[in-house]
This record gives sequence, structure tokens and C-alpha cells, in this order.
Amino acid sequence: MPTIAAIATPPGYGGIGIVRVNGSMAKDLLARVFLPFSPHFENFRPWLLHRGRVLDSAGEPLDDALAVFMPGPRTFTGEDMAELHCHGGPLIVQAALESLLALGARQAERGEFSRRAFVNGRMELSQAEAVAEMISAPSREDLRYSLNRLDGLLGSRVLDLREALENVRVQLCLAVDFPEDEVECLAPQDFALAVEDVAAHIRRLLAGTRRAALMRNGAMIPLVGAVNAGKSSLLNALLGRNRAIVTELPGTTRDFLEELCNLDGLPVRLTDTAGLRATPATSADRPAPPAGPVEALGTKLSYDKLEEADAVVLVLDGARLGKEGAKAATCPDPAARQVLRLAGGKPLLLAWNKCDICAPSVWPPRWAKDLPCRAVSALTGEHIDDLARDMRALALNSAQNAPPEGLAPNARQAFALEQALAELENLAADIQSGQPYDCCATRLDAAAAHLGEVTGISCPAQMLDSIFSQFCIGK
Repeated sequence: MPTIAAIATPPGYGGIGIVRVNGSMAKDLLARVFLPFSPHFENFRPWLLHRGRVLDSAGEPLDDALAVFMPGPRTFTGEDMAELHCHGGPLIVQAALESLLALGARQAERGEFSRRAFVNGRMELSQAEAVAEMISAPSREDLRYSLNRLDGLLGSRVLDLREALENVRVQLCLAVDFPEDEVECLAPQDFALAVEDVAAHIRRLLAGTRRAALMRNGAMIPLVGAVNAGKSSLLNALLGRNRAIVTELPGTTRDFLEELCNLDGLPVRLTDTAGLRATPATSADRPAPPAGPVEALGTKLSYDKLEEADAVVLVLDGARLGKEGAKAATCPDPAARQVLRLAGGKPLLLAWNKCDICAPSVWPPRWAKDLPCRAVSALTGEHIDDLARDMRALALNSAQNAPPEGLAPNARQAFALEQALAELENLAADIQSGQPYDCCATRLDAAAAHLGEVTGISCPAQMLDSIFSQFCIGK
């Protein structure tokens, strides 16, 4: 492969700027652009930083810098590598790079260093992807998932699953190739159990994808409930600042208001929604109609946000429900009943607001059944921190079956796992219907191939081009 070079630090000004060169010419190019200060210098002792002058291609000094040579194969790419650690001015690092390019190096393409590491067997594909994902990780938890992939935890788990399928395939081949001989092969019931075991492990990995997606992209949690329940006040309390307008007039919030916050590493879009009217004049099943066309639009947006939500906080007006409001067999708030119906299977948390005015006589409410509940006061801040912790746990509840070690495939890896799972589920149906083993082997091969896409064992060049084109140039 040709020797490549690139700037490895972000653009702009900084304390240090690193220029990286990789390939068989790395040591020779370093010797031509670097003049050491030490009189005892001996031919770039590996893995040792040397101080000296960086020179341009004409031999003119550019910077007082450090240089290091790292021989392969014990390097990131498996090839010889060298780095110049210059002062972090854009002009300096660009001039140092141009010196290397003028002497025979080629400008590295996006992700070319990581691609060489993959091609040279220094890491499998999910590890290579984790390099870029660590750099762009938006939260500490997402960083942990990326680091686990970089350590090879996901790749080794997928390789184990692929090996399990290969072992099953060997026994299938025996049954197909020697149907009349007395050889040990897999009985249909054992075959089905082996396939389901691999499928169950894949489902757990996909549950981790959901959890990681929430950590990366954030969860959308709307605050919904009746008019004047204190949703805007609760938003302000959770944010620690006055973001939403709060008045004693019912229906102050006519539109939804979204704000970003971080709940112990989980990015969350908190949404303050327009209140749903629930007056004594309403029927037992429905909240009161909106007071006008503007409020009607706000109410519709509230229901839209409810459908989009990853989790829901149902805010109850404790002062209006009174001490006995928690004793009833059914929720006495028509707006809350409507939300409970529309929320469906979404994770939902009851927030009994205004507990400083009126605390419930029983807790949790009898009609709440198994729903998580928290009594809070947006005015005094009582139990607001507890509510925030409950909300975080609520948002992550949909991924409760995720692997405990933090294995979380990215979107590409999850797609390959979903395809493998689909093949295994179809295979289970074929086994149940008594399909011949040679037909079953086809689905088994397809599932193994999809698992191979995760680690790059069976990954076309076009897909590799797409993956590594998303990397930065210096990595």
C-alpha cells in the first residue's frame, strides 16, 4: 500500500497539532523532514519522542517539535507509522503535511488509517466503526458503549453466535451427505432449540441497540395532563430555570415547548404540552372540549407528542384531586384517563404535583395499579431530583432486556442482526413444518452471512467504502 499522511488533530488553533504518516516509507520520510537536537540521536529509537526541527521539503525550518517512529506490526494499522507533534497553529501543521506530501507521501482519505487497520487484521469491522463513534459520542453512556465495541466485546459475541451456527451446519451436512449411514446428526427438536438459542442472543443484542439509540439521540418525554396541573412549573423545576411562562390562568400554554436537558448521561427532550381541560361538566369518559380554536390546535399537538413519546410523564393536579383523590378505584381526572388510554404500552410515570398543598391520603393511588408514581412539588422543589431519576429509568425501560455489559450495536450492525434474526425465525418455521435439511441449510448459511457483516467477514467493498467515508481524514 502507498505511504499516506494526514493531520490527525481537529482544524483550528490549539496547543498541539499532530501530523501522522503511515506506510513503508514512514521512517525515511520522517528522517528527511526532522532534524534532531540531541547529539546522541540514533536513527529514531522506536516509541521514543525526539525533539528537533521540522523542515520543509527544501530543508528550511518550520517548527520546534517532537517526532516519534512506531514500527509495525504492533501499531494501530499494523504498518510502520510516524508522527510529528507540532505547535497547534493551522499554518504549521499544514506546512508539515505538505513537506511529507512533497517527498512522496499521499494525502490520506477519510477513514483510511482505520480501514488499513481492518484490512491488516488489527481489528474487526465493529471495532473500526467504534473508533469514529467514540470521537462523536454525545454522552458518557454512549462513550461506554463505543469503548465496549472498540474492546471487541460485540465482535467476539457475534463471532461466537456465528460459530454456533457453523457447528449446527456441520451436523446438517452429515445428515444430508450420509442419509443412510449411522452417523450422529441433530434431531429436529435439538435443531430447533439450537436455532432459538442463537435467536434469543440476537434479540438481546438488538435490545441494547434501543438503549444506545436513546443515549445517542436522546429521549422525548412530554409532560401531559389537565389544564393548570402545573406542567410548565414542573418543566421549569426540572430545568432549574424559568423557561416556560407560568400564570394562575388556566390554558396559559397553547403550544408545546421543548427543552434539552441531561438526566445522568441521558439526553432528554422535555416537552411542555398544552393542558387538557377536565371540568366537572365533562362526561365520565372524556375531558372537556377546548375553549377555542387556538387551544384546540394546542390540544391536538399534545396528543401528537403523546404518540411520538419514548416515555410519558402524566402530571396530576394534587390540589384539585384532594386527599381522597388517590383512594378511588378509577382515576377521578378525565384528562388523565384519556392520557392513560392513549399512551398504550408506552412507559408512563404519574407525577402528583402540588403535594405541598395537598398530599394524597394513600400512596401510591389505588387506581394507578403497577404504574410508577412520584409525589412532587414544582413550587418548592420537593422530590424533583427523585422525579428526574424516575424519568431516566422510565425512558430506558423499553431496553430493560439489553445485555448488562453494555453491548449496543450501531444502526448498520443492528440491520445485519435483524436480517440474521429473520432468517433464523423462518428457519424455525421450516423445521416445525418438516422441511428437508438441505433446504434448512440455505437459511442457516444466510443467517451466518448476515452475522459476518457485523464483523466484516462477509462485507462487500461498497459497504466498506460507505462506512469509512464517514470517518475523519486523520483517523
